[in-house]
Amino acid sequence: MEQLETYIEQAKELVLVYGTQFLMALAVLLIGLWVITRFTRFLQASMFNKLPDQTLGSFLASGINIVLKVLLVISVASMVGIETTSFVAILGAAGLAVGLALQGSLSNFAGGVMVLIFRPFKVGDYLEAQSLQGFVKDIGIFVTTLETFDKRIVVIPNGPLANGNLINHTASDIRAVESSIGVAYSDDIYKAKAALEAVIQQDDRVLQSEDNVVAVVNLGDSSIDFMVRAFVKTDDYWSFYFDILPRLKTAVEKVGCSIPFPQRDVHLYQDR
Repeated sequence: MEQLETYIEQAKELVLVYGTQFLMALAVLLIGLWVITRFTRFLQASMFNKLPDQTLGSFLASGINIVLKVLLVISVASMVGIETTSFVAILGAAGLAVGLALQGSLSNFAGGVMVLIFRPFKVGDYLEAQSLQGFVKDIGIFVTTLETFDKRIVVIPNGPLANGNLINHTASDIRAVESSIGVAYSDDIYKAKAALEAVIQQDDRVLQSEDNVVAVVNLGDSSIDFMVRAFVKTDDYWSFYFDILPRLKTAVEKVGCSIPFPQRDVHLYQDR
């Protein structure tokens, strides 16, 4: 009987000690979950929703929520006497293994974050990167999608895109259209230059306030080569690009100049 009473007293002490720890751990768990939920909602509303891409904001909020909950569970486990050192080591090893397995995807994710934060380009821009060109159709977390002129879809991973060289052809409001045209050595180059200058001066799309240039740039094998550089608004670039060469050709021909082409004179001699 006395031994039974001793066991009962020990059981009461265990329940009192560990029951109190369990209740405290449960209270910390519930309060912690509530605080984490409120905190991530606050971050989502005050900071992440202001990011250029809502997908990135949601992803960051979810990631922070998961990390905080894992830390909370580890803290609660240590409160009830569970050894957490080995548990943390297992989590670290698992995280390392996952990181090594997904290093390519993580690199693309990091590149996507950099692209979405610093915005070197936006949807609709004409981009040249990774030896590819096209209009930006979509900017995702892991990849960026381009659409070419012939309506092909090109998908570029964000890792190489963020770390490599890229050219944004539409980032500026104005662009220069450069064309070249040659006239014969026997032609009057001053007449040709005046005719070419008149073409860009009379076109309403050309910005006359910019440093437009018509100049001789090369004395070729068959022709004197002119370079014509005209600045236009970015929206007018392609229409002007396709219009300018026929107009330059017509202009030099009207003033009596000719556009030569490579030719070779062959002389045949017959022995007598």
